[in-house]
Amino acid sequence: MPPQDAMFLVPESREMPMHVGGLQVFELPDGADESFVSQLYESALRVDSVHPLFRKRPRRSLTTLGQWAWTEDDDLDLEHHVRHSALPRPGRVRELLALVSRLHGTLLDRKRPLWEAHLIEGLQGGRFAVYSKNHHAMMDGVSGLRLLQRSMSTDPHAELPMPYAMPVRSRSASSGGGGLLALPGAAASAAWDAVTFAPTLLTIAEKALFEQRFALPGQAPRTILNTSISGSRRFAADGWELDRIRGVAKSADATINDVLLAMCAGALRQYLLDLDALPDAPLVAMTPVSLRNEDDDSVGNATGAILCNLATDLDDAGERLAAVRQSMLHGKDVLRGLDQVQVTALSAVALMPVALNMFLPLHRLTNAYNLVISNVPGPRETLYFNGARLQGLYPLSIPTHGQALNITVTSYAGQLQFGLTGDRRALPSLQRLLAHLEDSLSELEQAVG
Repeated sequence: MPPQDAMFLVPESREMPMHVGGLQVFELPDGADESFVSQLYESALRVDSVHPLFRKRPRRSLTTLGQWAWTEDDDLDLEHHVRHSALPRPGRVRELLALVSRLHGTLLDRKRPLWEAHLIEGLQGGRFAVYSKNHHAMMDGVSGLRLLQRSMSTDPHAELPMPYAMPVRSRSASSGGGGLLALPGAAASAAWDAVTFAPTLLTIAEKALFEQRFALPGQAPRTILNTSISGSRRFAADGWELDRIRGVAKSADATINDVLLAMCAGALRQYLLDLDALPDAPLVAMTPVSLRNEDDDSVGNATGAILCNLATDLDDAGERLAAVRQSMLHGKDVLRGLDQVQVTALSAVALMPVALNMFLPLHRLTNAYNLVISNVPGPRETLYFNGARLQGLYPLSIPTHGQALNITVTSYAGQLQFGLTGDRRALPSLQRLLAHLEDSLSELEQAVG
């Protein structure tokens, strides 16, 4: 198993499950009744051939030198992985999010392949939902979203198999990159990458220390976001029209991602003000950067990171957006010209305190950043699954010790859809952030209008 995948297995605990998830909301097909979900579940269990990606489970032994590796499960139990649930009446979005919050807080069984899919009926408005989760060692958010997109169609009349029955291109579950014979070559390659990266790292350090041009690990202030977490989750989700955000970006000569970050900054500022917990120093967000090409549909993990100053110390929304834009420009300038190995190495250096937080309570002393805000590009066109229209697509991610909140956003069919995953104990009334996001966007529209 590649180290960047295995790192999500090593620190996992009951308080810190390391899986990502997705909530998809569908409209029932025309003419279908509530039995559609039951029929879909029954067909899901009749799949004869499951792709190796969904059969692989982790293992480690003497033959792997104690390191994590993938092996194929020859006794896959689909009734364990695919589950059928129903919402209590009246079946509002509130009941759906409460159920998904509970499901997202439970660990995946390491004795089985690391995925689950829950078909959920009883949602108001002639709708149903699917909550799915995959361990981060198995795939990252980008590869998971691309898999989801390939499992659906723009044709409402297309008959489609279940995602786990699809012919997905991926590394073989039993492949280990050549086994023990490949270890010397891999080590030599990694050593050479480290040697060639050293001068670049020194240049970056010089910029950071003497020019103070971008956010640095350890600069983030202490907040209620940065505490030890429990195993209980709270999930909140909503969507905003992409045209509104694009309009702000165009007027401010910024990117859509800049505006998204500024929206989150304004919402977090107000949320913390309401709790009398806003620090004097600005919050810092870690923003993952995908290292995949557009035609790369492999699984696993391939991400770098930029630390962004959210300027939450500024009262003016326009000034916050300008500060966020400048911070992101400097972060991208640092990464420009680096190859994937170098970006990964730089990200690892920047985020080392966070990795250590998973084993030691270093967040009580210092914070590398305050939260993660991810923007994962999604499908642009309306998608269907066997006649059911995909209405909403909301991502769930991973809070960790010292990082009690994760905000992940994906685009879908003209909207940006926000998923807020937080620790239930550390962050009271998390759903208030949704109203603050709307207020923050309105303030940005007024500031640039």
